[in-house]
Amino acid sequence: MTGDFNIRDSLWDPSFPFHSSTSDNLIMVADSFDLTLSVPINPGPTRFSDSAGESNSVIDLMFLCCGSAELDRHFILSDYRLSSDHVPLTIDIPIGDEIVQSTKLSVAPGSDQEKEFIKDVISNLKLLDTSNIDSVENLNHVVNRLGSIIELMWFKNAKRSRISKHSKQWWSHSCSVAINKYRISRSRENWKAFKSTVKETKRSFFDNKILEIANSRCGPWELMNWVKKRKLPVTEAIKFNSSPCLSLDSLWNTLHNSFNNALHRQVNVNILNEVEHKPCQTWSPFSSHEFKTAILKCVDSAPGPDKMSWRHWKLIFKNDDCLSKIINIADACINLGHWPEYFKISTTVIIPKPNKQSYNNPKAFRPIILLNTLGKLIEKAIAERLQFTVASNDFIHPCQLGGLKFKSTANAGIALTHIV
Repeated sequence: MTGDFNIRDSLWDPSFPFHSSTSDNLIMVADSFDLTLSVPINPGPTRFSDSAGESNSVIDLMFLCCGSAELDRHFILSDYRLSSDHVPLTIDIPIGDEIVQSTKLSVAPGSDQEKEFIKDVISNLKLLDTSNIDSVENLNHVVNRLGSIIELMWFKNAKRSRISKHSKQWWSHSCSVAINKYRISRSRENWKAFKSTVKETKRSFFDNKILEIANSRCGPWELMNWVKKRKLPVTEAIKFNSSPCLSLDSLWNTLHNSFNNALHRQVNVNILNEVEHKPCQTWSPFSSHEFKTAILKCVDSAPGPDKMSWRHWKLIFKNDDCLSKIINIADACINLGHWPEYFKISTTVIIPKPNKQSYNNPKAFRPIILLNTLGKLIEKAIAERLQFTVASNDFIHPCQLGGLKFKSTANAGIALTHIV
């Protein structure tokens, strides 16, 4: 922060004997942005008076980031003021080489790379021993080994592609072959062949998309973008406790304290004593039908750090040996009462909430947690089993509507209209 502040004060001008509260207010404002007053390497006046009898003064100031080893001192260039009554202030800003990631590794759906990836995962998963998971250490070892298999096979079959504004989801290998053929020959026939290939590829892609939406979700609005692009304020910084977040560490602490404020909060478990005690039931091992039913309902969810989508697991579960391996891992989690750390690893994406007047508040953003899909699948199977058990034994209050099968906002509306 720099400029002509038009304030004379003894803090920065030794020739001026007075101090004012306005200078203190300026220091406080700069401190709120984590800035401190910079002392020039060559002290001297920054404004030269044209009036006789009026002394030169220091009213041009520069505030720099606190504790910065690179931006710490500035220069006063008195010889470069020319006809102006103010001198320029300069500072050297070191600019290092920045590596911009213009490519990414990906496995395109329906590609040969995806087929090989699924094939490699299945062949390696069959060799994984899950028959005797009798300890927490053994469970963690098996799950981590599974994660290593997925990671190695993904990097083995992933294809590096260039990121550009022209990247299209419908683009296929046949389009690449057709455009490369035209670039070599530059003939009109190959150009027509490329346009024809693009037309057929786009038609096939969007026909399959419409068919998928019509059969699985039955919502025509899924064909449209539900959120339009919006421009966010460029100069606004997220504030926490009245202080702006000007570093990655402060931003992380702000988001963590805002979204995880319930962490380590004490919970009164004595309220469970009011629940009527029921006879204990034996947890039966999972069946393949439970997992096939659970994964059948999983569609269009972004993958977690392991990059495994629901589509991949559906293809893997067609192999009965692989399905039995996953069921053994799920049974071991229940029997040992342990949830492996691999299932807790996540990627958090922060997205802005729409139609907010200001985006300087962390509450104006929404965190999206992307967990590894295998852990989510086991959770779904456990939730299905628990809901069936509590519903069949009348453990749920009749007024409970949220989070239950065959219950929706329509039931809440009917209850509100006819009962309440």
